[in-house]
Amino acid sequence: MNKFYIETFGCQMNVHESEKIAGILSGRGLYAADSAADADVIVFNTCCIRDTAEKKIEGFIGELKALKRADPSKIIAVTGCMTQQIGRAEALKTRFPFIDVILGTANQYSIAEKIDRILALNKRKTCIEVLSDEKPCIREDVPILRTSYPNAWVNIMYGCNNFCTYCIVPYVRGRERSRNLSDIKAEIVSLLDAGYSEITLLGQNVDSYGSDFSDGTNFYGLLKELSTIKGKFRLRFMTSHPKDLSEDVIKIIADTPNFCKNIHLPVQSGSDAVLKAMNRKYTRDRYFYLIDLIRRYMPECGITSDIMVGFPGETERDFADTTDLVERVRFQNAFTFVYSPRAGTPAADMEQLPQAVKKDRITRLVALQNRISDEISLEYLGKTEEILAEDSPRPGVLVGRTDSGRLVSFGGEKSEIGKFFNVKINENKASALFGERV
Repeated sequence: MNKFYIETFGCQMNVHESEKIAGILSGRGLYAADSAADADVIVFNTCCIRDTAEKKIEGFIGELKALKRADPSKIIAVTGCMTQQIGRAEALKTRFPFIDVILGTANQYSIAEKIDRILALNKRKTCIEVLSDEKPCIREDVPILRTSYPNAWVNIMYGCNNFCTYCIVPYVRGRERSRNLSDIKAEIVSLLDAGYSEITLLGQNVDSYGSDFSDGTNFYGLLKELSTIKGKFRLRFMTSHPKDLSEDVIKIIADTPNFCKNIHLPVQSGSDAVLKAMNRKYTRDRYFYLIDLIRRYMPECGITSDIMVGFPGETERDFADTTDLVERVRFQNAFTFVYSPRAGTPAADMEQLPQAVKKDRITRLVALQNRISDEISLEYLGKTEEILAEDSPRPGVLVGRTDSGRLVSFGGEKSEIGKFFNVKINENKASALFGERV
């Protein structure tokens, strides 16, 4: 066992958890391979947020059968949200018997032990470990092999208590568990000391951070403590929830130079009837109130969102409410998608809309948001923005984000990654921004 390869699907939470899996395997003397074919240990860290994602992952798992047949000594492990669904681990074992290890979201830290057991017993019987505890303990001793320099992901909490009727996350991630504030701050300080220049706080709903504590700790208190950290760096976070985002949080973001003026605030729908059916626990008026607050304190703030179409029962009038909200808010960018039934969630048992209706609505919504994003892009032309340089697959080109979150491409070398540059934006193509250093 010399090399490992990790394929990650889904959100930033999964990306960061793959960094932890990589840290564990590196600690056992393995190093990263460039491909699954070149690896001794292959790990798939999966997502099940949508049915299309799950089917795609199953297709990729099926392709590993040929690699396993060619080299039976390879160890194949599957983990992540997909395996945590009730009965899913056994179904994967039955359909893909060549999988060696199946781990739930709370069991990923035991991957090295499972590999050792397989090697010691020299048996190829699938090892399954999926913890059903809704509130597994938080591990603070897990090594991390970070791959996203100059950004570093930092979990502030795990799990979700919201139970939106369409969402599988609370069932596969468990109840909310917050990390201790002191542990979060210590990790961030150590990352800044190590040369990282941007920190992204992660949580399914960062605004409910500390709700499982009895000492009054909350997200505003965490941000207030982090605002005392000295030095030049950037801090972002995801994801906020409109029912929990507070004026205090908005104000401290506005008042703290190191905190990026960029908020991701998923609205999902602009219709009160659909929001109620989704169990989102806010109204469109509450959402408009938050947008007004953000822009009062931070006129330059980049606001992004998630928007769903085709939820069960959504009428053309409901969809019109969504497009009206998009027109009025004018998101800098929005992640738009079609509702996909998830087994085990209440919405899966509701009467579903025809695919043709969903396709028509998503096409119209994407066209609307693209137009708005293009119009906002034009507002950047001629402006000079401070950009933190990140890597790009194109030689001689770096990318980076404005404080408000817009991605900009500009000339530079890999040795300059992690440095701040003033970039004058002079071109816009299909909502992509291009500039030159000044």
